[in-house]
Amino acid sequence: MKTIGDLGDLRGTRVLVRSDLNVPLEGDQGSARITDDGRIRASAPTIRMLAELGARVIVCAHLGRPKGRPDARYSLAPVAERLGQLLGQRVAFAEDTVGPSAVAAVGSLEDGEVLLLENLRFNPGETGETDEARAEFAARLAALADVFVSDGFGVVHREQASVYDVARLLPHATGGLVEDEVGVLRRLTEDPERPYAVVLGGAKVSDKLEVIGNLLSTADRLLIGGGMAFTFLAAQGLEVGTSLLERDQIEAVRGYLDEAATHGVEIVLPVDIVAADAFSADAAHDVVPADEIPPDRMGLDIGPRSSALFAERLADCRTVFWNGPMGAFELAPFAAGTQALATALAAVTEQGALTVVGGGDSAAAIRQLGFADTQFGHISTGGGASLEYLEGKQLPGLTVLDDDPIPADEPAGKDH
Repeated sequence: MKTIGDLGDLRGTRVLVRSDLNVPLEGDQGSARITDDGRIRASAPTIRMLAELGARVIVCAHLGRPKGRPDARYSLAPVAERLGQLLGQRVAFAEDTVGPSAVAAVGSLEDGEVLLLENLRFNPGETGETDEARAEFAARLAALADVFVSDGFGVVHREQASVYDVARLLPHATGGLVEDEVGVLRRLTEDPERPYAVVLGGAKVSDKLEVIGNLLSTADRLLIGGGMAFTFLAAQGLEVGTSLLERDQIEAVRGYLDEAATHGVEIVLPVDIVAADAFSADAAHDVVPADEIPPDRMGLDIGPRSSALFAERLADCRTVFWNGPMGAFELAPFAAGTQALATALAAVTEQGALTVVGGGDSAAAIRQLGFADTQFGHISTGGGASLEYLEGKQLPGLTVLDDDPIPADEPAGKDH
């Protein structure tokens, strides 16, 4: 894949940058506040570099799921303000994506200036179900620029207009963020330093079955927490009360447990659970052994013995990938397991291990619990993209960057 340095002199060049600025907001429209600016901070260096090279920088991104039409709740206007603060310069904002406001704003850009277009997903063509729908929108987006830089790692697993189709229309390169993300993931998949542990949490085991299957030939240890742990416990014949359970996945999990034993991969499951009578911060709760969960209670966190076990199994690791919290960390009584895991990861990072936090809820959790990004080796901006990479899947937003853009006089069909 080409990098920005391969694009030549960019002074005066209109550069369309696909960033991932999908940040959480709270508050009413017009007074919305960004609660975690991690993705904006991660995107800023590439944008800053392009501006310093004298490019006319046109940033495009999505926020939320506005269903293909304008929705003020998902406006990127607050993001433009925060991006400007991080860059130390004004960021212009277009009130549409490819309409009159965008065209006028692009036309008024000077060398080194930055413009953010309104939410890509205000346009149905961005996530269009047909090639034709996406191609039409992509053509209008590409017409705004001379070259394209792909720097939104959190969306490279999506075949969407601004991720895939635009790259087929313009000379293109990867941005610094995508370069860094792919570089780290290669270290996880191509001869990782051992012992190599993968910690998986979150709600559903079905979301991560494929990555578990692929990791059985790569990792030395799999530590399983969060809601998905209860399907593993059930696969061992244990009762899990009213805990989150995917009964239709029990047989598949049993198969993976057998396969792990065959490959010599250690599976580490919780030995105690914080069990509550409701999903609520003020619910009555107790720590119980993992094989004694009351029938009328649900597990909402791993217990202290499990936290100590997980920390012990990570202590000698040289490579660790973590995706998914250990419990309902957003509720204070059930955050201790995730806090303990993050503490253990920070400790092995200090010892020189490569620790990778796989985006999404994991990244939100460590920041909410008071950890600094610098306490970990790498915090990914794309949980879904990271998992699909570890599954061994081809990510369309990356593979398209290996190809030259199609000639302007050829149709943009998939056969080219």
